[in-house]
Amino acid sequence: MAEGTIKRLTDKGFGFISVDGQKDLFFHHSAVEGIAYDDLREGQMVTYNAGEGPKGPRAENVRPV
Repeated sequence: MAEGTIKRLTDKGFGFISVDGQKDLFFHHSAVEGIAYDDLREGQMVTYNAGEGPKGPRAENVRPV
């Protein structure tokens, strides 16, 4: 699993993870595990698996560290 920092969260149920040296990764609230989407905070460290969605790269299995 890779690690990153939550850069931005929206009230529409999606967010972006900042990863050093890479483009930000999109994630949907349905990809969050072990915690409710509403309990995530910007700046929080998370682990995730990189996946591919219909619109490009995305994070899957997002979990707080």
